[in-house]
Amino acid sequence: MTPRAGDTDNTPADTAGGGPRAARDGAEFVVVANRLPVDKEVLPDGTVNWKRSPGGLVTALEPILRANTGAWVGWSGIPDSDDNPDIEGIDIHAVPLSTQEIAEYYEGFSNATLWPLYHDVIVKPEYHREWWNTYVEVNRRFAEAASRAAGEGAVVWVQDYQLQLVPKMLRMLRPDVKIGFFLHIPFPPVELFMQMPWRTEIVEGLLGADLIGFHLPGGAQNFLFLARRLAGQATSKGTVGVRSRFGVVQVGFRTVRVGAFPISIDSGELATLAKSRTIRERAAEIRRELGNPKTIMLGVDRLDYTKGIDVRLKAISELLAEERLDPAETVMLQLATPSRERVESYKQMRAGIEQLVGNINGTYASVGQPVVQYLHRPVPREELVAFFVAADVMLVTPLRDGMNLVAKEYVACRGDLGGALVLSEFTGAAAELRSAYQANPYDLDGVKDAIQAAVEQSEHEGRRRMRALRRQVLTHDVSKWAESFLGTLGADSDTELSANRGVHLVDEPR
Repeated sequence: MTPRAGDTDNTPADTAGGGPRAARDGAEFVVVANRLPVDKEVLPDGTVNWKRSPGGLVTALEPILRANTGAWVGWSGIPDSDDNPDIEGIDIHAVPLSTQEIAEYYEGFSNATLWPLYHDVIVKPEYHREWWNTYVEVNRRFAEAASRAAGEGAVVWVQDYQLQLVPKMLRMLRPDVKIGFFLHIPFPPVELFMQMPWRTEIVEGLLGADLIGFHLPGGAQNFLFLARRLAGQATSKGTVGVRSRFGVVQVGFRTVRVGAFPISIDSGELATLAKSRTIRERAAEIRRELGNPKTIMLGVDRLDYTKGIDVRLKAISELLAEERLDPAETVMLQLATPSRERVESYKQMRAGIEQLVGNINGTYASVGQPVVQYLHRPVPREELVAFFVAADVMLVTPLRDGMNLVAKEYVACRGDLGGALVLSEFTGAAAELRSAYQANPYDLDGVKDAIQAAVEQSEHEGRRRMRALRRQVLTHDVSKWAESFLGTLGADSDTELSANRGVHLVDEPR
């Protein structure tokens, strides 16, 4: 699809003096994200190569960027770097960050304040004014870079929790552009969000957008309530008045729409890759390497306290102790991608998980046949697909997750209709993947029952469930997600938007 900027009631003003501004050259479609869509690779001969990032966001938006005059604003991922990669067909605007800014804006406010707060305070958030001040300053630089990149009447799509102040800042700089914002993590309940000392500034920052998207209707509803409660209070300070109805917030003379747009994956590409001879042969080889057990269980996660890795390990330990799983016939493979390794709470979490792995193997493994295989390193994409094809049971047990695309990736790879998915109720994916074996990760007995049911399911039951899961995942891929959001953003109608917008559930066979 081609994003289309709608008309505005504002007259574009020169950012310096407020007078009329001549039409400017620039991109028709601008993505603003914390990271650029490329990763720096230093080759053995010392030359530098920039390769495309493997993430779903890049996959979904790259064709739109290339079809239009597209630009991407983001950080290179390298401290104190002024690299500005050259990518054919996409105008790159790198925002450099110093080592101190990374520590305060990214590791500090984004990941030690917002991340735990938005994930139900599993770990206590830290509130530091220095971090907040740097967050404001970095958001301002992103907004200024987006303003420079955008052409007259452009569509600008701002991504995720690191950049929640950008919409308002950009609105002040460029009232002519159409601004969308999407949050890729959960949006917390009102009572938790109210802890935030800078709660009003964040809500008002988001209200600078024309369309604000969340994964689930609950997140949209939480935000609507906060917009009415917090931004509405600002009228006494002489700033903005807010009137809201379900799905729509009236901010002065502007209408801000709020809705749910659950993100997905490039399911067709994954399904095709999983069918390839190379992947099928590697999957068979993985089973042989693991001793050809009757059941291979798989966990694939970034090593984060929200992911519930310890939950599944404790459940497996108790199932083995109760003889509901046979250690001679079962292997659990846990792939844990390193994450935030300098943060003390993450160091402690890793140590705790590795102790659980050691305890299970020390009690139930035999010589040359561990029950739990634990890999703490990144896994290449094709190897990961082979693991998905080889696994009989996929364990996805986060305590809280905005969506969890791993669950959808596993389903996309199971064209043979084999395998089973055990899924936490507290993932965004649970709203769509209703044929999974769902469980409350805080109820260990419930998790154990779900795992046992998945392991013992009949072939008929397994095929029935996987067929329904695949229908959902293959029908609603990442391209449809982007089309749904951008189509809504580009629409000129001010009609009320349901907070369920973008949520599409495929009927399941009975």
